[in-house]
Amino acid sequence: MKNLVPLSVFLRRNPNLAAIQTAVAETVATGTSLTSVTPKTDRVIRTVPITMTDGRIHGVHVWCGPTNAEPPERPIPGPLKWDMTLGVATDTVKSLVNEGLDPTTESTNGRAFVEDIPWQDPNPDEAKVLALTIDAAPNRTYSTTWSFTDKQGNFHTVGFVARTGMEVAEDGSQHLVGRAMNLPCETGGAKPPPTQLAQRILDGLSQPGVYRALVDLADWNLLKWLDEPCPHYDWRAKDRSHPDDKPLLVEMTKELQTGATSRVLRLPGIGGGWVPMHVTINRVEVDENVYAGLITLRLPTDAELADAKLVGAGGPPPS
Repeated sequence: MKNLVPLSVFLRRNPNLAAIQTAVAETVATGTSLTSVTPKTDRVIRTVPITMTDGRIHGVHVWCGPTNAEPPERPIPGPLKWDMTLGVATDTVKSLVNEGLDPTTESTNGRAFVEDIPWQDPNPDEAKVLALTIDAAPNRTYSTTWSFTDKQGNFHTVGFVARTGMEVAEDGSQHLVGRAMNLPCETGGAKPPPTQLAQRILDGLSQPGVYRALVDLADWNLLKWLDEPCPHYDWRAKDRSHPDDKPLLVEMTKELQTGATSRVLRLPGIGGGWVPMHVTINRVEVDENVYAGLITLRLPTDAELADAKLVGAGGPPPS
């Protein structure tokens, strides 16, 4: 799963390549599983489409073997979709299971993009995914293998493949969408010991009551939590901050060009209203010439609330 390899390259010396390509094409065209026999009738080809909940086919699972054999037990790919324009992820039950999540408690639709990148065990390849999200463009492909620990403490290794493209949304507007699949891989045993210096530094700098995350500086979409997600505000809400605080965000964006910046901002409260949070932002390079914002959030002090003239601030969210 480390690299996208064309079928014609992967099976370049296989005499059944043409028959397998035909079976894949027919499966994509019909959207149904297919069983066919190779020209020499000594092999059977079985295909299963990997279909997203909106009907789009994300891939085809193929098995080719003797006519008297049955396919072995196999890991099942999970299709998922990222609307990069909205910063929203749509999962399937299988993609959640492959990520070590409980589909009975996790939403499959309208999940924040950040929820599909686990905050535990940062993976070096995540930098590429984050860079592709920030510097988003159609007609890009990406594949890798991620290792992480789920909420129950279980260690997983999952293959991941994605392709981006422009699609028409329900309101008729053009959205950049990443269509993807994940696939559980053999873990080879217990979780390996941590070796990443960057992760050790992050762990060493963690503080109780302080929450760090990466954001896209273009639209302030959350990309990845570096600590446990902040429990003090609704980071899944559509509105990123109070509308009256937009001038503060503009000021902070300008100040980021020369260094760190901080303000007390009103963020969406859990259950409605707004909650003041002290927000510090640093500009960090996640990949070559691709920058994100490293935000640090905590509850403000009384003095900071007074300086921001937000004592008793709040009120209903915008209509």
